[in-house]
Amino acid sequence: MDTQQFNEQIAQHSSWISPLRSEIAKVVIGQQALVDRLVLSLLCKGHVLLEGVPGLAKTLSVKALAGAMHAAFSRIQFTPDLLPADLLGTMIYNPESRQFIAKKGPVFANLILADEINRAPAKVQSALLEAMQERQVTLGETTYPLPNPFLVLATQNPIDQEGTYQLPEAQLDRFLFKVIVDYPNRDEELQVLDLMSSTSPPVETQAVVTIEQIDTSRQLMDKIYIDPAVRCYIVDLVRATRAPETVDRTLSGMIRAGASPRATINIALASKALAFMRHRSFVTPQDIKDLSHDILRHRILLSYEAEAENISTDDIIDRILSKVPVP
Repeated sequence: MDTQQFNEQIAQHSSWISPLRSEIAKVVIGQQALVDRLVLSLLCKGHVLLEGVPGLAKTLSVKALAGAMHAAFSRIQFTPDLLPADLLGTMIYNPESRQFIAKKGPVFANLILADEINRAPAKVQSALLEAMQERQVTLGETTYPLPNPFLVLATQNPIDQEGTYQLPEAQLDRFLFKVIVDYPNRDEELQVLDLMSSTSPPVETQAVVTIEQIDTSRQLMDKIYIDPAVRCYIVDLVRATRAPETVDRTLSGMIRAGASPRATINIALASKALAFMRHRSFVTPQDIKDLSHDILRHRILLSYEAEAENISTDDIIDRILSKVPVP
């Protein structure tokens, strides 16, 4: 198959993306970067952590995405008194059969909205970790596979610290993206005002894409080409987070721990998905730059010196991107 035929196939099998965006846009005004990351997560089978102050349509965006798909959806409100059984399910004794049967929890769905995920204690986070990484749940002595696809779309509020628990680094590393959701601009906020300032129910999304369409797109996406020079660029970027002084001496002592090889894999996978969304059969360095912040920001641990100087992980990533040679 030549490049032109491959590009035509990509254009054909990515035709569901535009209707999906349009359907979500009926409910969510602006936040285009957020919507694109949600679509990328579908293609990559990756979990997404959305961080932003209350009222920025984080929960609404996930619900709109779920409504626009023919897929099972569960919303779980994380609270300090949540138990693992509330999430995963438990074994219930049946007196008639005198046997224990599995009562599956809300985690058995295609899309999971983990609302305010940082409000749940360590036991719940540990239970969720197996589901996120292995895509399976163990109840009693039996392990049950989760539906395909299985995506955790979690939200958290960065300004409210009372009654919250910091997510463990091992769990953060399982998220494909950490997306920072910001305020809308003036025109977008006027549109939000016109759409939502009513007591009538808001517009709901209608299903426009199936799981089968997304699965077919993934098979095509896996064939997208990454040049060896671009592959080396991905590795160099990730390795620079572990030894930043090798690319910029001013970053010496700013990072306690850099990104793991999972970041390398995720950048390659997500850059293929982004090239697919852009109807291209190959990955460019710009694809990698566009995704680096969302993939790396939750995988870099800053030192006390960096925090004292009010340097953020995004600042570190900006410097690394400016110093690592682009092929």
